[in-house]
Amino acid sequence: MAKGRQLKRRIRSVQNTRKITRTMELVATSKMKRAQDRVVAARPYAGALAEVIGDLWSPDLAEQFALLRRPVSPAKGGPTTVALLLVTSNRGLAGAFNANLIKEARRRIEALEAEGYTVALHCIGKKGAGFFKYLGRTPAADRSDIGDAPRIEDAASLIDGLIEAYAAGRLAGVEMVQARFVSALSTPPTLTRLLPVEPPARSGPRRDYILQPDVETIMETLLPIYVRNLVYRGLVETAAAEQAARRTAMKNATDNAGDILRLLDRRYNRMRQAQITQEIAEIVGGAAALEG
Repeated sequence: MAKGRQLKRRIRSVQNTRKITRTMELVATSKMKRAQDRVVAARPYAGALAEVIGDLWSPDLAEQFALLRRPVSPAKGGPTTVALLLVTSNRGLAGAFNANLIKEARRRIEALEAEGYTVALHCIGKKGAGFFKYLGRTPAADRSDIGDAPRIEDAASLIDGLIEAYAAGRLAGVEMVQARFVSALSTPPTLTRLLPVEPPARSGPRRDYILQPDVETIMETLLPIYVRNLVYRGLVETAAAEQAARRTAMKNATDNAGDILRLLDRRYNRMRQAQITQEIAEIVGGAAALEG
């Protein structure tokens, strides 16, 4: 019976684990829905902003504004530092979500360093910062105060200082590794270039705007807003992707716990049946011995 009691304890342990993973799955599903709503709500404004900048952009403006101008290469005396923002989560239990983002960041760091650049790593989220600190690489910035519902103010606090540094010629570029929320089952890591600003692709005819006061003043105002919006979209899409990954991981864990329970129940029932059969055989044998 000792082995039977051990099986019963293990069954209770797996049952408790399944309750926890099932609860976490439901919580992640609820959070994912709210995060997905934020992603969808952010897209129309971002699309309209990109459309206006794409219509106003011209080669002359690209040389006039620092945020559009490509810096001089390091070989010609240009800046040698690239800022890389890595957005991960503060919590685990999300499958390979954080590992994939970190892998993409390491790939980009290696590529930049092979080109002769120095990478200033800015970590948003405990998982990314903890990994690179373990490797002995101290991040230039470490932020873990941005929760599941990022705000535009959070994006501004992350990027405004880097915008100033790039405009002053101290940075060769600013990039961001984030998760792209395609669907609940597809959240690939993505590299987004923030600075210099790439002119958004235009799919239709250019619009003829009546500009007031003038295109230079408008672009000077819109460009920082556009960069902040890129960071904000990266934060909200990564937050939604995190909840989707956690939901999938917890669902898989719940299903696996159910499979283990079925195996344990079958093993316990077989053991119990064998014990009952043995007890019946002993009773029958004892009765036969008394009759003999």
